[in-house]
Amino acid sequence: MGDFAPAELISGICHTDAQNPFSVWENGTISPCFNKLILGALPHAAMAILSVHYLCIPRYRLHQRSTPCSWMIRVASALLVTLFFICDVVVTALLNQDDMYLDILADGCAILAWLVHFGTMIVLRRSIHRGTRGPLTVSLLVLLTIPNFVINLMAYYHSEAYLSKEPLKMARVILASGRTFPLTVYILVFMFPCIGDRRATMSINTGDGTDLSPGGSNQDTGEMVAEDGSGCVSGLLYLWLHPLLLRGERGELNRESDVYHLPQKLRTAVIQQHFYHCWEASQQDAAARCRRQDKCQSPELEMDNEVVLARVLQKAFGVRYYILGLLKLVSDVLGFAGPLLLSNLIGFMENEGAPVSQGAWCALGLFASTLLSAFLQNIFTFQVSKVVLSARAALVSAIYGKALRVSRSGLAGFNLGEVVNFISTDTDNVVNFFNRFHELWSLPFQFSIALYLLYLQVGVAFLGGLGVALLLIPLNKILASRIVDNNKQMLRYKDSRVTLMAEVLFGIRIIKLYNWETHFTQKIADCRKQELSHLKAIKYLDAVCVYTWAALPVVISILTIVTYVLLGGQMTAAKVFTTLALVGMLILPLNNFPWVINGILEAKVSLERIQRFLKLANQDLCAYYSPVCPEDPQISVLLSQGSFSWHDSDGTDHNTEQHIEMETCVTKGSLRLHILNLNIAKGSLVVVVGKVGCGKSSLLAAITGELNRLGGMVYVEEREAGFGLASQEPWIQHATVQDNILFGRKYNPTFYQTVIEACALTDDLNILPKGDKTEVGENGVTLSGGQKARLALARAVYMDKDIYLLDDPLAAVDNDVAHHLMQKCIMGILRNKTRILCTHRIEFVDKADMVVLMDNGTIVKTGTPAEVLPMVGEVPTKHRNGSKAKEKDSTEKVQELGMSNDLLAEDESDPSGEEQKHVGGLAWKVYQTYWVAVGRVLSLSILISLLLMQASKNMSDWWLSNWISELKNNGSSWIDGSSTVAYSSPHLLPISPGGPLVCPLPSMTSSHEAKMSSEIFYLTVYSSIAIANTVFTAVRAFLFAHGAMCAAAVIHNRLLDKVFKATMTFFDTNPLGRVLNRFSSDLYTIDDSLPFVLNILLANIFSLLGMLVVMTYSLPWILVALLPLGLLYYRTQNFYRQTSRELKRLYSLTLSPIYSHFSETLSGLSTIRSSRSSAMFEQENLRRLEQNQRCLFLTNATMQWLDIRLQMIGVAVVTGISMIAVIQHDSIDPGLVGLALSYALSITGLLSGLIFSSTQTEMDLVSVERTEEYCSSLPTEPQHQNPQVPPSWPQQGRLEFCGVVVAYREALPNALDGLSLVVHPGEKVGIVGRTGSGKSTLFLALFRMVELNQGQILLDHLDISTVGLAQLRSKLAIIPQDPFLFSGSVRENLDPRGQYTDQSLMEVLDQCHLSHVVDRMGGLDAEVGEKGKTFSVGQRQLLCLARALLTQANVLCIDEATASVDHKTDKLLQQTIKQRFQNKTVLTIAHRINTIMDSDRVLVMQAGKVVEFDTPSALYQINNSVFHRLVDGRGE
Repeated sequence: MGDFAPAELISGICHTDAQNPFSVWENGTISPCFNKLILGALPHAAMAILSVHYLCIPRYRLHQRSTPCSWMIRVASALLVTLFFICDVVVTALLNQDDMYLDILADGCAILAWLVHFGTMIVLRRSIHRGTRGPLTVSLLVLLTIPNFVINLMAYYHSEAYLSKEPLKMARVILASGRTFPLTVYILVFMFPCIGDRRATMSINTGDGTDLSPGGSNQDTGEMVAEDGSGCVSGLLYLWLHPLLLRGERGELNRESDVYHLPQKLRTAVIQQHFYHCWEASQQDAAARCRRQDKCQSPELEMDNEVVLARVLQKAFGVRYYILGLLKLVSDVLGFAGPLLLSNLIGFMENEGAPVSQGAWCALGLFASTLLSAFLQNIFTFQVSKVVLSARAALVSAIYGKALRVSRSGLAGFNLGEVVNFISTDTDNVVNFFNRFHELWSLPFQFSIALYLLYLQVGVAFLGGLGVALLLIPLNKILASRIVDNNKQMLRYKDSRVTLMAEVLFGIRIIKLYNWETHFTQKIADCRKQELSHLKAIKYLDAVCVYTWAALPVVISILTIVTYVLLGGQMTAAKVFTTLALVGMLILPLNNFPWVINGILEAKVSLERIQRFLKLANQDLCAYYSPVCPEDPQISVLLSQGSFSWHDSDGTDHNTEQHIEMETCVTKGSLRLHILNLNIAKGSLVVVVGKVGCGKSSLLAAITGELNRLGGMVYVEEREAGFGLASQEPWIQHATVQDNILFGRKYNPTFYQTVIEACALTDDLNILPKGDKTEVGENGVTLSGGQKARLALARAVYMDKDIYLLDDPLAAVDNDVAHHLMQKCIMGILRNKTRILCTHRIEFVDKADMVVLMDNGTIVKTGTPAEVLPMVGEVPTKHRNGSKAKEKDSTEKVQELGMSNDLLAEDESDPSGEEQKHVGGLAWKVYQTYWVAVGRVLSLSILISLLLMQASKNMSDWWLSNWISELKNNGSSWIDGSSTVAYSSPHLLPISPGGPLVCPLPSMTSSHEAKMSSEIFYLTVYSSIAIANTVFTAVRAFLFAHGAMCAAAVIHNRLLDKVFKATMTFFDTNPLGRVLNRFSSDLYTIDDSLPFVLNILLANIFSLLGMLVVMTYSLPWILVALLPLGLLYYRTQNFYRQTSRELKRLYSLTLSPIYSHFSETLSGLSTIRSSRSSAMFEQENLRRLEQNQRCLFLTNATMQWLDIRLQMIGVAVVTGISMIAVIQHDSIDPGLVGLALSYALSITGLLSGLIFSSTQTEMDLVSVERTEEYCSSLPTEPQHQNPQVPPSWPQQGRLEFCGVVVAYREALPNALDGLSLVVHPGEKVGIVGRTGSGKSTLFLALFRMVELNQGQILLDHLDISTVGLAQLRSKLAIIPQDPFLFSGSVRENLDPRGQYTDQSLMEVLDQCHLSHVVDRMGGLDAEVGEKGKTFSVGQRQLLCLARALLTQANVLCIDEATASVDHKTDKLLQQTIKQRFQNKTVLTIAHRINTIMDSDRVLVMQAGKVVEFDTPSALYQINNSVFHRLVDGRGE
């Protein structure tokens, strides 16, 4: 057989002259070849392809009328046409004429087209098109087949042969004539459809009742249900995804509401209910086992403690999951068909006398096995992903539900981050078990089969390569364990760094005010250094893994082939390339098994962690409260001999997040309430007073059931209705003001407005950009402290409960607002409610029905105000002032945050705006940023090493092929001089004549000695190339690891530097979580995930290039198939990537709300549980989880959509090469065919890996984009220094403000408007003024937290704008309004730089009345806890005051920091401040009027200007002065 050419192929099929194989016109008419190929097969192929496209249309149910008759007629016509063509094929085969193959090809295309079209008609008649003619393009393609029908009929009627009396030929004429009838009917019905009522309504899929109008096919994907109602073909090919993919391609997939709904069985609520039933069944099983073993002591056994989570998961999802293992088994077995059939095909080519049918069957077998394996593997993967999705939904909902029910003492054993990790990291680890379990048995199974087939192929020679592979198993185990150990250490340091960074961001204002940036930068850098040291170890260990993974196939191949040759084996193309294919299948289990084991072990650890959490005792309110009603029906709350503790009764200590006021009064910071006796009548006002840390907040917690009752009795009337709780630290949701107040309840406009007015929120809402529709950010970041307190109070009031627990809501507001709240709210709207008020504002105590005095965890005295007040101490004069206690006014706060109304509106309407604004592909600048971060030279070196590695690998395979070809061409073999290679028995098959274990290795003979030099040459070159490949592989692996480390260090350092230099405006306008994400998830991606997937991507790119070069060189004709397949591949991956990218972004976007909602829930657990709102929050969690699951499910589905199409491309390549090999088997080299086929068998995985790795790399590079955005565009503070400033400056402390103008934004009014004043050295100045007067802005301008628009500020006659920020802030001192402590010891919080002695520190603590508390905690090295949680709010304020007492600055600014301490302590502290700062300049913003009455002068501000500035006595004597009105309570 000569060289193959297309002309010969066409000539053979059409049975025409080879010189003119494809004529268009013949004998005065269209030639049969042109008619059947161009006018017949081609239109039918197009018709089939387009019909498949419309198989994805979702099904709908017509409510009112049946299907129009035209659809049924078209379906029947399509089926009849198909049957006519099938009959024609049968008759043609029986005739067996010369043009039989041409007729069968044309008729086969027609059968396929009409069969698919028949299915399409069935789908369309149940879709939104049922009331129309259907898609016009489908039916128009039917018209393109008419010329072929007409020409065929004319040819038959003009042919005497077909009009003869021969039955079979006459049958063809009859069949051709018969086809015209259904085709004509089809066309007529299309042109004149019998469509009924067009106003019929549609509903989504089969079970959803949402009505849609039946127009067009562009339905809203957000209203469609995924997969449900799709047919078999649509399910196999994921055609139901087509509308979503089209929407993604158009760039319209922007919101989570744009994606499909989950299938019914995967709905989160359905899964939660199913899991709950399985949990209950497991509880019953556990109880039954307990009874059988006589372990149950009481019927009230806590069932949760007996349920094993693994058993519940198995009961819920086990059966379905185990059945999927059968698909995995069949798929694995089919995977070995490729090497077996490859061996037979190459054997056929080497055997010149073999019949063509043998090669054809091999090609057909390759096609069938790869096709079936592709479908089975795809189905398996998709179904497992559904199980994973179900398990994730079950675990997250179970953990969330448990968090709502667990006792406070149990929950206190975990910090917030650990509990959030349960639903993130731990849940992911557990559900990943479902991806790995089947691999646990599948990989050893694949390994065993591959070994056995390898033995049948090369005999004992396989032991050489196997020995190396087995030696690497312990190496892999060691590497894996070392990586896991280092990873644990790295994550520990990462957690420390992120925790520290979170605290830094939370307290960034304090850090800047105290000039601590350098200290905390160094502290974070030290954590990062430790983290990177372990990351470096991981990366280099990973490099060793990559090296062994990439080099092992080459090493095993060399050793196996060399051993086989040295043992006298016979080298053939079939044997060599089958061996290479089997070695490739051997490597996968070897490399993956250690990671599978590690993944399962991680899942086990995480499962145990979750199990430990789920086994915690629940809050049992039925046991906590007494069911016995007191004799007096007027009693609302009763405590009798009550004894309570925050820790368990066994004495285990726990700290809490919410109620921490009492935690430092005894050892280890835990307070026990004891011997509490309290009777509270219905509708009474009870005021609880006492010094800082006496247990007031704990008393309220005891009433709500948050404490452990150790003894005594608690009774609360109608406790099921819950309480209205306003905690000392207000808990605000990330929602609008209105949503915070309503708290899930119905909107009552009248009552709502009454609550707003009673809680003094009317003016605040008028100032906010969108009123009560304004988003308040996480934990109310856009609100002042007083606004948060009043918002939390309004939420409690709107609940309309019978009992209200108010934990010092008056501390955060000024006197005027406090009086308003007392009169309008506590004594007004709540006048008929039972109210328990904890407060330090004892000026309001006289309005109480009963006063409770507490000290050291017990009730000292109860009685009327007249009885108890003398024991409390001096009652302050009831002066009112217009300044605020712990409240920056609304306007000033908004200005201070630097937000214009427009900016606020934008930020609040889209809190995640930054995450959503990145659409489409990445800019080249992002790639350039990472390239530069790695290092330009290093990046180039990595690419060169990759090129050399791939080139050497392909060269070694080519050399092996060339070696075999040389053997064949020379007619030589390793055994004898025979000219042919024997291939008489299928050596691979267990049923071979020699038996399953027989593979004889003949001995070497003397006839080979003359050719040994040539053979040694080939062996030497082959080994040298392979060794070079291993060297290049090692170089590439370690260069890449080093480059990843460089990039990680460079990007973090740049980001940290820029963030610390950013202005306060940036921090005020960006939620903490958004900034922290850059330092946590984004940096983790850059450190770990990005290098991993980028390494895979580059390897895949070079592997694909090398594979295409080798395949094209081996079989040039494969280009005919590769070019269209390449275009199809490009179109498919482009179509996929656009939707996949947006789905992954939506997944990430919907994931954060789950975690933030969980964190928010844990923070507000007391409020949620006390108000009995747990069910509402559980439903909200399900809603958010459902949104995220929708995106995750569709992400998985689109991956499988792509996978099956890539598998089809792979099948096409394998089939194409097989067909070319069979057609040209006499003219091409079997070695090259073997090489091409061995590559083709792995092309599917390579194509799939290329797309997935490129998509994942692009997604990971988004993290680089996000960090680079901060590095390049953050507004930064001036960084210059003034070397001429003397170290002793300022010596006097003289301040002069000269025409100072400050505006936070151009659109906002001036916060300071031409302010001019002089403060003399050592002068004490009190600052007062109504809300929005610019008091706090004065301090911010002095510390240059905001820059001046006009004017200047002189400190000792030196313009502070000419001084460096560090120089300026280090010379000033401030006691901030909001107390903030960092995690660490008391010593670190007082003196982070280590400048003072322990004696000095203890002195200031004693002056702040904290020394006894610190001593009981363990001294200066005692831990203060997260955000100082081991201290009460008042104690934190005292600790911040102690910081200021250490300072040597000549200018001190006090933003009243004693609002949360009792009056007695406050009086002592004021005296201390006067003594310590006797000769210093002190500016004090007054919150209590008595604080500034002894100041040298008082500055009264209004609208950013100086209104009055004189001594207090002088101003008070002026009857119409603003100060006089403030003192007398007539001003605001």
